[in-house]
Amino acid sequence: MTSQQIRQTFLDFFESKKHTIVPSAPIVLKDDPTLMFSNSGMTQFKDFFLGYKEPKSVRVADTQKCLRVSGKHNDLDDVGKDTYHHTMFEMLGNWSFGDYFKKEAIDWAWELLTEVYKIPKDCLYVTIFEGDVKEGLTSDMEAFNYWKQHIDENRILLGNKKDNFWEMGDTGPCGPCSEIHVDIRSTDEKASIDGKTLVNQDHPQVIEVWNLVFMEFLRKADGSLEKLPKQNVDTGMGFERLCMVLQNKTSNYDTDVFTPLIKRVEELTGYKYGNNTATDIAFRVVVDHVRAVAFAIADGQLPSNSGAGYVIRRILRRATGYAYRLLNKKEPVLFELISVLKSQMGKFFPEIDQQEELITEVIKEEETGFLRTIEQGLVRLGSFIDSNPDLKVIPGDVVFELYDTYGFPSDLSRIIAEEKGLSVDELGFEEHMIKQKERSKSASTFKNYDWEILEDDSEEEFVGYDFLETHVKITRFRKVENKDGEFYQLVFQVTPFYAESGGQVGDIGYIENPNEKIEIINTRKENNLIVHIVKELPKYPEFPFNAVVDKKRREAITKNHSATHLLHEALREVLGTHVEQKGSYVGPEYLRFDFSHFSKLTNEEIFEVEKKVNMKIYERLDLDENRSVPFKKALEMGAMALFGEKYGDVVRVIKFGESVELCGGTHVKNTQDIIFFKIMSESSSSAGVRRIEAITGEVGINFLKEQTTQFYELRALLKNTDDPVKSVEKLINENEQLRKQAEILLKEKALNEKSNWLNSIVEINGINYLGLITDLNNAAIKDLVFQLKNEKENLFIIIGTKTDDKPTISVGISDDLVDKGLHAGKIVKELAREINGGGGGQPSYATAGGSNTSGLDNALQKSKQWLSN
Repeated sequence: MTSQQIRQTFLDFFESKKHTIVPSAPIVLKDDPTLMFSNSGMTQFKDFFLGYKEPKSVRVADTQKCLRVSGKHNDLDDVGKDTYHHTMFEMLGNWSFGDYFKKEAIDWAWELLTEVYKIPKDCLYVTIFEGDVKEGLTSDMEAFNYWKQHIDENRILLGNKKDNFWEMGDTGPCGPCSEIHVDIRSTDEKASIDGKTLVNQDHPQVIEVWNLVFMEFLRKADGSLEKLPKQNVDTGMGFERLCMVLQNKTSNYDTDVFTPLIKRVEELTGYKYGNNTATDIAFRVVVDHVRAVAFAIADGQLPSNSGAGYVIRRILRRATGYAYRLLNKKEPVLFELISVLKSQMGKFFPEIDQQEELITEVIKEEETGFLRTIEQGLVRLGSFIDSNPDLKVIPGDVVFELYDTYGFPSDLSRIIAEEKGLSVDELGFEEHMIKQKERSKSASTFKNYDWEILEDDSEEEFVGYDFLETHVKITRFRKVENKDGEFYQLVFQVTPFYAESGGQVGDIGYIENPNEKIEIINTRKENNLIVHIVKELPKYPEFPFNAVVDKKRREAITKNHSATHLLHEALREVLGTHVEQKGSYVGPEYLRFDFSHFSKLTNEEIFEVEKKVNMKIYERLDLDENRSVPFKKALEMGAMALFGEKYGDVVRVIKFGESVELCGGTHVKNTQDIIFFKIMSESSSSAGVRRIEAITGEVGINFLKEQTTQFYELRALLKNTDDPVKSVEKLINENEQLRKQAEILLKEKALNEKSNWLNSIVEINGINYLGLITDLNNAAIKDLVFQLKNEKENLFIIIGTKTDDKPTISVGISDDLVDKGLHAGKIVKELAREINGGGGGQPSYATAGGSNTSGLDNALQKSKQWLSN
């Protein structure tokens, strides 16, 4: 029988038993806050079992599209490695809502399998619930007695609560279940090992094919059970496994559910399925995952960066990664399989047929984007390896960042490492993965609904460089839910609103027409779409609107953005050309600019930078904007490409006098519009990176007013002294004396700590190791480290501390170990990754600062592991 005949036979059989045949529910769930996807056949019937709705028919049968890739039921990591796990699968099922119960369910299951499908009876085993003393449940003898009318008693096996008591969740309907297993091993194998010993033992040829669930209890919130007023039947039979049995195969992937797809992959890649274990896994991953992604897209879930869309993107990328690594496909391939999938399943699932073009284009676009990500990841990883010539082990955080931030497959990092004769810090990577899962679990929920398309407009034009007001039409919208409530995202065919990017915040404003006025509370860019965030959906979204940007706010933002360009130029002039932008924030109230520099700016340097920026403002430099410049030509014009930024073939160049930048943000027409520039703070962002925060325009003028007021208030506090500076210096000197007294007390405390440190030294591979976290300040730590280095040989010291929630690592190495090649500066630089920082120093003593205090323990553990290897 073909797979299509097998499916139809099941439905015809239960139709003959007076069941209503219903279509599959969508694989993507939109109205169930507990699930992203249908992960079992009963999902669409939950309201019936819970009593929320009355079924139109008490007997129902169907085949349900299911997806198990997240939460409790997550088969993703198993897919491809064996021959029977899948992400997307079909669940054949028959249902009784208070009608028939165990007898009919068992009788009909046996009839269908043995008389209709002709499965030999001596290949079958069944299980029943053995009971549970703690729950006060006895063995399901009712099911046993019905089964023994069909099958030898020695083939009726007892199953525990885990395998044979089905529950919907922590609460809700539940009950004992009876599984039907089939043994498809060879005659010799069956003679060698009794099949019943392999039931529920994950044997690939002794598998569960059907589960009959008898819902007769309700699990209450307190954990207790009570009888349901109606007894229900919920059965699920794995379609792909059933096809394997009926087509005499030993793998689901050898059935005609998958062979047409596998054949097409062979044609596209030149590889043959069945010749190599590694490539066979890739084949299975590709043909399985493309089904899952296609059906999800067909049901309205596009790949995205959050929620269900993120899961679909992850599945697609996993398949693309396997094709890239093991099937040598450097260009999109999955989209080529959709036509085959349509021919296989389009008749029974018309959504695949009707949306073939959409599915194909979405998958192709996603593949193309991810392949670019892979290439960029290869460059990033290669650059990291090349810049660390003494590297032996790629740190787990580096592999995790590539995976988490850039979507670069961790398996590919391992392969590259092996090719370079390196290894990967698997423990460190796994720790980051665990932390990520914990963060995801605790993070607030965020749900994107499907886009509502009002007008097919693939390109959205941004006109905000020239206009702050224009006529717009909403081309699509969707609802979004997060911890703050419900919002809507609107997309226009043209917009004056700048979307948050390049450090510049998004615009706000409103859209209006004679019928209504809707506030735009933010503007963001998502998948190259400019989305406008609103709290309420327009009553008539199909009507035209006038879009108006908050002019005053935008002008404040442009002042700050143009000022960052002048600031960058001034810093390079004052500090040197080593200065490069490392990050920025441009808002209406202030600007923040991070740049490479290794020391704190002096007051004179800050004053000089301020002076240069203000001089550019007073020079009234016109904006010289070039919107479409070839990238190479832009570099020739003097624009500097920033590391880590992605640029297209054509870029936008912004010039103010000698300042030349690649930039997509909004700017003043003339530098005089900035009015005034004032640096508010200069600080360390991280090791080797300084941060300046500054203000401009009206905010700057208000600041000067406040400062003047505060000056006179300070004089009043100091009894209207003629020399307030001298009076403040006196107070500072008095405070300094108190501070020195405190330092004496700290040194005394440090001396007391010395004996404790000595007692904490342990020997690792012949090296005296001291590693701990203390609350001493850095000066006291350094003093103690040098004392101990002079007193004990072969000493390796790592001390962690935190000040104002900022962690510091100090590494001290005795001179004899330095002579053997150990270098504190290099070691602390590596350990600093654990605290998201950097540092360095001399071979015998070095320090590093960072921002992640929770990483101090990891740094100590990493140093121990390093010495142990």
